[in-house]
Amino acid sequence: MIKLFVNVDHVATVREARKTYEPDPLEAAIIAEKAGAYGITAHLREDRRHVQDDDIRRLKDQITTPLNLEMAAVDEMITIAIATKPFQVSVVPENRQEITTEGGLNILEQEDHLIEVGHKLKERDILFSLFIDPDAHQVK
Repeated sequence: MIKLFVNVDHVATVREARKTYEPDPLEAAIIAEKAGAYGITAHLREDRRHVQDDDIRRLKDQITTPLNLEMAAVDEMITIAIATKPFQVSVVPENRQEITTEGGLNILEQEDHLIEVGHKLKERDILFSLFIDPDAHQVK
């Protein structure tokens, strides 16, 4: 059965646009949990455009449901994931010009690297998924 994870990225986007401390993604996550969400998703981008490192730490420490960390498959993010130990990591592509994730990873171009990332996370009991386009060549 598919379970609902609520993404708090846009809450962080509003906060960053206002250049203030609210709305707080953690408060939104707690409301989502109380409303019945199975888990919380947050995308820590390399450019820290919306969700910040402290948001991830606070979410991991204070929510009671599983945390799904969306991130690029780069060393800095892998280190953060290993230190934070979210329930799951979802590797997504990042493009500095995009407002939000616009498409899936190109698995064919980085297959070996993604396998290595998956092994590093699996060794630490962190579930691992890939955000890909529904293209038969990518899925094989």
